[in-house]
Amino acid sequence: MNDAKPQFDRRMLEALVCPITQSVLHYDKDREELVSKAAGLAFPVRGGIPILLEDEARPLD
Repeated sequence: MNDAKPQFDRRMLEALVCPITQSVLHYDKDREELVSKAAGLAFPVRGGIPILLEDEARPLD
């Protein structure tokens, strides 16, 4: 049985932008998040799928 987590395809970053500011997103591998410094939010990546909903994002510290 393969228990490995699905990996986020970093090439997808070229096509994705912050849904709020339309700015660049940066992938945080350790936290499995896409970070928008412009919006001050981190969007989760679950099962290799980015969840780009403001309601699902956490505020950056």
